Amino acid sequence: MSLTHGKLIGYLRDSLNIAHADSESELFSSGLLDSVSMVNLLAFVEQSTGLAIRAEDVTLENFDTPARIIRFAEASA
Repeated sequence: MSLTHGKLIGYLRDSLNIAHADSESELFSSGLLDSVSMVNLLAFVEQSTGLAIRAEDVTLENFDTPARIIRFAEASA
């Protein structure tokens, strides 16, 4: 299983209604995502990658932008 940039951006736009999402969109720190949306995003990443994301991994460094999410997923694979 893998998570591609296109798949992640598509999810953000279609499922989380972030119309202008791009690689560097600050999702949580800018307020684009609330806590419920963040939980949904984490579930999507887990389902797409087969990873089990630990609570300590959920940081702005790993999950604030789509580019960071992809890097985290690739490094954790």
